[in-house]
Amino acid sequence: MCRIFAEQPPENYACETRSLRIGGHCTSLRLESAFWTILEDIARQENLSVAKFATKLHDEVLERQGEVRNFASLLRCCCLIYLAKGETGRLFRPALMAAE
Repeated sequence: MCRIFAEQPPENYACETRSLRIGGHCTSLRLESAFWTILEDIARQENLSVAKFATKLHDEVLERQGEVRNFASLLRCCCLIYLAKGETGRLFRPALMAAE
């Protein structure tokens, strides 16, 4: 089983830093490329840019919880929830299938 994970392309887990404007403030977020790809897919389904999706999510969390702690981790967990709900089965499948 570990072979499936170990043989994935390094591009999937390479880190990428992007600058976004969230709530009127410029910030940088560093996530693995795989997460940026999933966030792009989520945003596209919502007819938003990644920055607008991130702002909307940030504002909703702030409204419900009073603060937003560790926003990068929140985004990663959003991606996991999205995948778990089966919203997309096509992401990264070719790399995993090639490793099988």
